[in-house]
Amino acid sequence: MLEKTSTFQKAIEAVEALDPEAQAILVDIIQKRLKQQRRDDLLKAVAEAREAYEKGEVRSGTVADLMAELDD
Repeated sequence: MLEKTSTFQKAIEAVEALDPEAQAILVDIIQKRLKQQRRDDLLKAVAEAREAYEKGEVRSGTVADLMAELDD
């Protein structure tokens, strides 16, 4: 944990050493990369769900059906 904190602290210090315009550009880049990562994760989850559906591993029903199945 100490190593992660140290690495994180070094990253903060490196960012603080940049001029304000460069910091703003860096923030923009990081935000865009995080958005893309979330999109990629969502696309992966959708692909996995479609694959499970095609294999017949997905069932449908109401909440009541689910609750009844959990009670069994």
